[in-house]
Amino acid sequence: MMDLQDKNRGLQQRIKYLRAVIICLFAMILFRGWHMQIINGAYYKRLAENNRIRTVTLPPLRGIIYDRHGEVLAKNAPSFNLGLVAADVRNLENTIKRISPVIGLPAEDIKERIASGKDYDPFSPVIIKEGLSMRQVALIESHAWNLPGIGIFIEGRREYPNSAIAAHLLGYVGEVTPSQLKDEEYAGEPLGRIVGQNGVEKVYDRFLRGGVGKKNIEVDAAGHERRVLNVMEPVSGDSIILSIDLKLQKTAEEALGDRAGAVVVMDTGTGEVLALVSHPAFDPNVLSKRLSPKVWQKIAEDPAHPLNNRAIQGTYPPGSVFKIIMASAGLEEGYISEDNKIACSGGMSFGRRVFRDWKTEGHGIVDLHKAITESCDVYFYQLGNRMQIDTIAKYASLFGLGELTGIDLPSEKKGLVPSIQWKIETKKERWYPGETLSVSIGQGYLSVTPLQQAVTVNTVANSGVTVRPRTLRALMSDREKRRFVFPPVETKRIHIQEHTLDLIKKGLYSVVNDPGGTGSTARSPMIDIAGKTGTAQVIGRRGGGQPHGFNDHAWFVAFAPVKKPEITVAVLVEHGGHGGSVAAPVARQIIEEYVKNKGSRGQGVKGSSVREVGGSNL
Repeated sequence: MMDLQDKNRGLQQRIKYLRAVIICLFAMILFRGWHMQIINGAYYKRLAENNRIRTVTLPPLRGIIYDRHGEVLAKNAPSFNLGLVAADVRNLENTIKRISPVIGLPAEDIKERIASGKDYDPFSPVIIKEGLSMRQVALIESHAWNLPGIGIFIEGRREYPNSAIAAHLLGYVGEVTPSQLKDEEYAGEPLGRIVGQNGVEKVYDRFLRGGVGKKNIEVDAAGHERRVLNVMEPVSGDSIILSIDLKLQKTAEEALGDRAGAVVVMDTGTGEVLALVSHPAFDPNVLSKRLSPKVWQKIAEDPAHPLNNRAIQGTYPPGSVFKIIMASAGLEEGYISEDNKIACSGGMSFGRRVFRDWKTEGHGIVDLHKAITESCDVYFYQLGNRMQIDTIAKYASLFGLGELTGIDLPSEKKGLVPSIQWKIETKKERWYPGETLSVSIGQGYLSVTPLQQAVTVNTVANSGVTVRPRTLRALMSDREKRRFVFPPVETKRIHIQEHTLDLIKKGLYSVVNDPGGTGSTARSPMIDIAGKTGTAQVIGRRGGGQPHGFNDHAWFVAFAPVKKPEITVAVLVEHGGHGGSVAAPVARQIIEEYVKNKGSRGQGVKGSSVREVGGSNL
């Protein structure tokens, strides 16, 4: 009897414990329910809504880019892209394994692309591959029911029909970066938004990119669209008309060939850039795709530096082109006159060193005109020694060297104009007189960009008026149904006598057209050309027999026709050798092409109306 009572008491005790455990469990469930519904109710409601109703971003079409005659430089083409919505994928490894052979992309590359989009909204698609073929689209759509989280998204892909032609000027597009999203200009843009990343595409992105649209859709459990609830249509970007002439651009590209270097062609009066070449170039069609970090790193680390826009970012010694500024300074400051003569025997002794002329046997008796025509180094050594470095720096700055030209392209470099104060501040050393002699012929610390060389000779051709180089000619607003035309911008008038500039022009004419001129290879039967050659030392002695990477840079700047200039050209061939034999023929070919096609092109892109606005509006 006692055993039975003990058993009953033990059973009742266990029942009490079980009841307590059940009560605790129910309390926990009730607490969890209260916490989920009351405390985190809004959060779980949003998750539930996203599993049923989604907001999808509708990217707009970018504005079209035209050349000055209406030739298309950048447009949009429909692209079928494969996207993955992380929140809808049930088994990522299995999904990657299934789609990899279909789209021809290794599983590791797919994972890398997904990882690069890890900070995205899990309900927004990460684009895995662009430009799917119709066969690939059909295969994926036919298995969509068994591929949750995978979808086909149609976008307007940026397309450059001329491939690498004018690549550095046009630039390329890409997904907006996290750092860009911090800028006010990109505030509110969704992750994954395609924006301009370089060149004109970047500078005028705020006009070209347009405004995103949105649509609310109802989806099923696999994330597939079932019904459209409402739509806010995207707004297409405005189109722009550039100043470049595509035909002239192609001629300049072909004339430079596969050599590294740069070409700048300007309308003398307006500063409009008619052609801008930088070699080696890149294909913006490749860079405008969604690239993996490995592919981008390979392009960025290419030793040929194809992404570097040599026309505005490459800095080089100006060589004998700098003698234009030296002659102007010497005449204006009274250190020389047009009649002063010196004897050149091939070198100038200075201290313990002999500064050599490019012509070993010398030029004989030389006045200013002959010094420019034959590019006599000794004449300018002596002039520089009399003027001193700070006077040289003053006139170099007057012509715009050592400062930005203000062209509407990103990442322009200033170059360098040395002075006594500059060396003290940067090198912690005093300036040596021998360094002045090197600067006098465009060597030493002095450095310029090809665009600055073009602006220098353009200022001479314009009789002292400097105009800002620019690539934008007009903006076509679809919203306002108007065309905005931007006039030339005069930046300054240099205070140099007209007689001085006339003497310089006569010398530049003789460089090309006199028998002893260093630029005779630029002479043309079609048009009078004036110009100046330059051969800028890189390292070691001048002359042949050196490895290509140590050869001199070849320069030639020119304008034509001489009496009423219309076109200005600057050519740089890296490690090309002598400017007269290498760079001058390139300029001649470009100028002759300009003459042949002058007035024979179309009227350009038609617009409903025209309004002229100031350049500062941009």
